[in-house]
Amino acid sequence: MSTDRARRPVVTGIGVVAPGGVGTDAFWKNAREGVSALDHVTRDGCGHLPLRVAGEVRGFDPEAQVEQRYLVQTDRFSHFAMAAADMALADAGFTADALAQDPYAVGVVTAAGSGGGEFGQRELQRLWGQGSTYVGPYQSIAWFYAASTGQISIRGGFKGPCGVVASDEAGGLDAVAHAAAAVRRGTGTVVVGSAEAPLAPYSIVCQLGYRELSCVEEPERAYRPFTPQACGFVPAEGGAMLVVEDEGAARRRGAPVRAEVAGHAATFTGASRWEESREGLARAIRGALEQAGCAPEEVDVVFADALGLPEADRAEALALADALGPHGSRVPVTAPKTGTGRAYCGAPVLDTAAAVLAMEHGLVPPTPHVHEVCHDLALVTGRARPAELRTALVLSRGLMGSNAALVVRRAV
Repeated sequence: MSTDRARRPVVTGIGVVAPGGVGTDAFWKNAREGVSALDHVTRDGCGHLPLRVAGEVRGFDPEAQVEQRYLVQTDRFSHFAMAAADMALADAGFTADALAQDPYAVGVVTAAGSGGGEFGQRELQRLWGQGSTYVGPYQSIAWFYAASTGQISIRGGFKGPCGVVASDEAGGLDAVAHAAAAVRRGTGTVVVGSAEAPLAPYSIVCQLGYRELSCVEEPERAYRPFTPQACGFVPAEGGAMLVVEDEGAARRRGAPVRAEVAGHAATFTGASRWEESREGLARAIRGALEQAGCAPEEVDVVFADALGLPEADRAEALALADALGPHGSRVPVTAPKTGTGRAYCGAPVLDTAAAVLAMEHGLVPPTPHVHEVCHDLALVTGRARPAELRTALVLSRGLMGSNAALVVRRAV
């Protein structure tokens, strides 16, 4: 295993399963056009709950994406992750034969915030309604935070370093950083990302205690960060998986080098202490820029956390000003997640995928549903903005107090 300090982790594949589209092309088309996928919750058993609007993944057929033997032992969040991992590996130009040549060179890292609530609810209902003999053995593993990592690695035969970040939203960026660090240490390839499925009745009830959750009934009004009408966030299911590998190895096999994972940093400021997240997020931004060797004025676009709570939005805007100086009020800022919902750990990985695509296409996607901005931000609304994009900054904060920043650079 090489430990060459010159090894650079790059993104070579992207796979997406999101409310904004299944597949990278569909996701990017909707993101750049500002199409919103937010709509009324349609899942069975949720009609009486106060959460009225969410980002549901439509048009996803798990039986067409995942073999039956895996479907019966996994939850919807793992179905999303396995399908997205397949897409990412295909996008990176990996074949089963190529991967089988050295299975110890491929690792898997995922992040999870909620686990398999839908599978767990179904099995518990059988236990209560029919008795213990009707509960299957997979109840013990399908709900588990590490289930997606385990199933992707087992299904692909990957025997390299594997792990799971069991965290809140910022864990999605932490997982990408973990993968990049593994590549720098010598691992050949890491399949990394996150997908969540928090829209089963049991899962929604667990979220109702979040004061940051939006229970507005109109989809177009439910998630409006950085505006006077900000009323919280809309939850979503789905996520994205990336293939991160050593740049030299990728170029030798003729793989498409899409972006470099250049820098990352994380801090912790405590659950729901949004005013304090200003300092923590600014510290994370500075740390990520330092690791990337990037000056503040070199940041060409920011993909905001965009929680949608007034005090949290204010703290994020001030954190950008603190970390980027005068450039913080000039750099284009966007939050495509206002059109898909906030998929917990999956949200910042979707933002990372969108950042890579934005740099490739020279377009900053807009922030759906947002019109009147009440903070000193150059927030992109309405239409996508053409721009020369070389460096993107992705931000994420979690409801439990984590803050993270990730710097990605366009491939050259």
